Parts: sequence; C-alpha cells; structure tokens
Amino acid sequence: MTTDYVPPKVWSWDKPSGGKFASINRPVSGPTHDAALPLGEHPFQLYSLGTPNGAKVTIMLEELLEAGHAAAEYDAWLIDIGEGDQFSSGFVALNPNSKIPALLDRSDPAAAQRIFESGAILLYLAEKFAAFLPADPAARTAALSWLMWQMGSAPFLGGGFGHFYSYAPIKIEYAIDRYAMEVKRQYDVLDRHLAEHPFMAGDDYSIADMAIFPWYGGVAEGAAYDGAATFLALAEYVHFNRWRKEVSARPAVQRGRRVNRKPTEDNPDFIAERHSASDFD
Repeated sequence: MTTDYVPPKVWSWDKPSGGKFASINRPVSGPTHDAALPLGEHPFQLYSLGTPNGAKVTIMLEELLEAGHAAAEYDAWLIDIGEGDQFSSGFVALNPNSKIPALLDRSDPAAAQRIFESGAILLYLAEKFAAFLPADPAARTAALSWLMWQMGSAPFLGGGFGHFYSYAPIKIEYAIDRYAMEVKRQYDVLDRHLAEHPFMAGDDYSIADMAIFPWYGGVAEGAAYDGAATFLALAEYVHFNRWRKEVSARPAVQRGRRVNRKPTEDNPDFIAERHSASDFD
C-alpha cells in the first residue's frame, strides 16, 4: 500500500483486501456452504450477533417483553460472522444480503415472514405490537426520520471511521481525519437535538432511540473502536450523554446488549443464545 496508487481502469479481485475482516470480504453474494438454521419454540427466531445492529433488535424484543407483550418471546441464535455463518444456505435464504440481524416471524405458522435489515425489523415489530412508535402523526414522522437518519449515518461511523481508525491494515491520516470530522458532526447533530428533546422523537422513548443508542452510545461508552471516545472527545456532548445514560440504564437495554455475545473473562454475563428470560440468570 503506497501513496502513489493509481486505480486501474477495471477493478479486479486478485488479492486479499487486508484488515481485520479480510477473510470474509468478497465481491459476490450467495451461500458458500449448506447449513440449515436452527429453530426454537418461540414465535420469533432471531439470527444475529451482538454488534450495534444486532443489539437494536434484542433491545426492542426485550423492551416489548418488559412492556408486557408476551407474544414477543423469541429465540436468539448466534451468527458468528467471523466464521462465515452468514454465508450458510439457511441464512442466505432468510437474508440474501448475508448481514445480521435477520428475523423469522412464525406467529402465523401458515405464513412465516422473514424480515432483514435492522431498521426494517424495528419498524415491523413496532407496528405489529403497536409499541414504541408514536401514534401522533407528527411524533411518528419524527421517529421514522431519526430511524432513517441512523441507517444512513451509521455507515460513516462504523464502515468509515471505525474501519480506518481500528481495522485497516495501515493508518491513513486522510481517511481517519475525513471520517472523524463527519462523525463529530453527527454527534453535534444529536447533541443539539437532545438539548431540546428528552428522546429522539420527542417526549417518548421509541425505536429511534433503540436504533441510535447501540452505535453512538456504544462508541461514547468505549464499547467499540478502542480509544475512539477519547480521540473524538465525545464527553463534550453534554446533552447527548444525558440521553445516553438514561437509555443505558433501562433494564431491557441492559439485557438486550448481553444477547448473542460469547462470554469472555472480562464479560462473563454475555449469552451466546437466548431462549428464555431465565438465560439472563
């Protein structure tokens, strides 16, 4: 990798991409191996990993259960993307894009519904249970606007800043500076908004908060991209951090963040799979 690289007229995949995820990066879709997905007993079957995108959905499911929606019971199965589980024939049938999370709703056994993309899953569950999405048209529109903001903005935080700051095989000053500038702008957007509103959609906690917190709250807490919270001076966003602390204190959020994560010596309370509330014990 040199500074005098000139892109060829036609790109070809003739060498490893480098970086942490080089072993699973490829320019084609479809399965690499045959493997069926496991099935549990609950209406919802979640296939995921405890990344920010995965945590959005487990937080939502735990919030629904906390609110008394017993029909939201779910089985959460670990998809280890480092091992290429997302390229199994079973998972690709559920999500042709081979990304976590993916959800199978078997509430109606005669018409099982697949849902992929974390934002789509949040919206699907919110509408199914009439929960965590305001009924007031103005507040609903605000919630959906911020949900779409997160879906469009987080790739600059993760795939942009996070990749070049933490995962790229070499440190490229231009790339890190470019994405650090954009990420700080995004935190400023959140901070200014939360200076005037308790939650993202106004007075009530919603799927917009569930979508934004795992990414932006996680980085600010130091849970992603080691050193990034200090590097980006995230403590300076006072109103954002007020909101972050309130959301992180919710019991359902704390449970949801433990799911589909392999226990470690530092975090023995992680659970790789979740099949009942007792798994949290």
